[in-house]
Amino acid sequence: MDEIFLKFLKFCVVGGSGVFVDFGFTYVSKEVLKINKYISNSIGFIIAASSNYILNRIWTFASNDVNISGEYFRFMIVSAGGLLINNAILWLLHGKFGYNFYLSKIGAIAGATLWNFLLNYLFTFN
Repeated sequence: MDEIFLKFLKFCVVGGSGVFVDFGFTYVSKEVLKINKYISNSIGFIIAASSNYILNRIWTFASNDVNISGEYFRFMIVSAGGLLINNAILWLLHGKFGYNFYLSKIGAIAGATLWNFLLNYLFTFN
């Protein structure tokens, strides 16, 4: 199996675990704490991105970079770009077209996945 394809599959598995973290924190923020839905989306996304960094560092990319803080910073910069893409898609699908918030969120996550993988592969863990 091609190395980049295997890394992408691992990245997607890690991302799948991040979906549960993301949805959990988004749900609690939006439904329990009554925080604005876009801020709640951002909270879930950022917490999931942090857990995804750890898993991707260890498993997907097997990074040995001793500058963990620099690597984490790069990962979060890439994730911030992904968050902008995520929120834009969420706004478009939910805010503009009126689709269900959580179904729209799934579309937003899918849209940000390719961006996140490519930039992390080329920039963060290279």
